Amino acid sequence: MTRLTPLTPENTSGKTKELLEAVKKKFGKVPNIAGAMAHSPALLEGYLNLSGAVSGGTLDAKLREFIALATAERNECYYCLSAHSTMGKMLGINEETLLKSRTEESIDPRTDAALTFVRAIVDKKGKVSDDDFATVKEAGYNEQAIAEIFANVSLNLLTNYFNELARTEIDSPVKAQPLKATV
Repeated sequence: MTRLTPLTPENTSGKTKELLEAVKKKFGKVPNIAGAMAHSPALLEGYLNLSGAVSGGTLDAKLREFIALATAERNECYYCLSAHSTMGKMLGINEETLLKSRTEESIDPRTDAALTFVRAIVDKKGKVSDDDFATVKEAGYNEQAIAEIFANVSLNLLTNYFNELARTEIDSPVKAQPLKATV
């Protein structure tokens, strides 16, 4: 059961209402995560700002979705798995590739290197080894891209942990299911 009731522009005022109206304008609705985050306008604004900043980086939208899915899988956040599966489909990513980004299956060598690095960041709580770092660099990711991979992981850790705390109700068309062997 949801712990934080999602707020709407209609039942708020001030900064909260302004933020939720901007979310509604962008997405056509207020997703439950944004409504729940709105209990703290500072949290919602920080999330929106970080989300906007990483989307303006050098990593393409598909890789950002793969990072989101790999991070959510590690954290067993089904709200984020559902939302990012939906967004991935909107980007033209097929179901098989979306599932591969959640597991250890190959997508392509360069993307696999990024996702292996993502899993190392999450599993090792940021304390990646020199080998982890060297492997992602050898796959062609420069220091800017590596920092952006980390920024995307950080954004997704925020949303994964928040959704688990709030027990946010899934409101995406795609409802992600647990994989048979959860990592």
